[in-house]
Amino acid sequence: MTRTLGEAGREKTAERLLKSSANKFYDPEVDIDWNAPLAEGKRYIPEHRSTLYGTDLWERLTPEQRVELGKHELASVATNGIWFEILLMQMLLKELYDADPTTSHAQYALTEIADECRHSTMFARMAERIGCPPYGPVAFRRRLGKILPTIGYGPALYGSILVAEEVLDRLQREQMNDPQIQPLVRMVNRIHVLEEARHVTFAREEVTRGMARLSKAELGYQRLLIAIVSHEITRSLVNPAVYKAVGIRPRDGYRAAMNNPHWQETVRYSGERIMEFLGEAGLVGAPGMYWWRRSFLVRDR
Repeated sequence: MTRTLGEAGREKTAERLLKSSANKFYDPEVDIDWNAPLAEGKRYIPEHRSTLYGTDLWERLTPEQRVELGKHELASVATNGIWFEILLMQMLLKELYDADPTTSHAQYALTEIADECRHSTMFARMAERIGCPPYGPVAFRRRLGKILPTIGYGPALYGSILVAEEVLDRLQREQMNDPQIQPLVRMVNRIHVLEEARHVTFAREEVTRGMARLSKAELGYQRLLIAIVSHEITRSLVNPAVYKAVGIRPRDGYRAAMNNPHWQETVRYSGERIMEFLGEAGLVGAPGMYWWRRSFLVRDR
């Protein structure tokens, strides 16, 4: 079969990623000791990455409550991660519906879906193991997410995947080697970081390829879509219900978090690398800037 030059490059990348997937992957069922006791005195996230760090509400918490809040924030991020992964899988399956399954590109996309199934199970088991509820997104975001696989396509689709994956990736890279973090959490982070590196390569190339083919008439829609989706991603990371675990009314905790400059800076830090890439690709711009600023990924001047 004769392939175009662009398809040949796409196939070459997919072949390399398939080989890497075969050589370097974890099975969380085997590679994580789920029965090991949690380490006494270890945190679940670094203190300075808590949504309330630096606020008046934070100052009122005891050291034990701060650890407890971090545990519930971790569970919220993990179970929202499952929501992201399920949406991602739906969008990839939609892309594959009419694809040639004999290509390496299609086969790698299926491999990525298999990875995401394992990651979702891993996140769910972690939340269960540390004794937290399956927070996930608030109800209206869960309903809103159902339309994304229908309206999402092109570079904004892959760009949205990158925002979700790379925001989590940067925080996990920081934590996976931190000796103050629970060993179970560090291992979960390590597995996810290793395998997401392949997914990021795949999605970045799809964004670059899609932008090269994009018409000027379509650019505005793609920019608006990715900005709105990115806003929903960052605003959904921590479900307001987590604050009940330390005796804070959810709406008070969430309001304090969203107005907390320390948390806003954490979001900007986590999205720094992907925002640079998306800006260079041309996906950051009008008419989406209002939503980018509200997401905290772009500084509000």
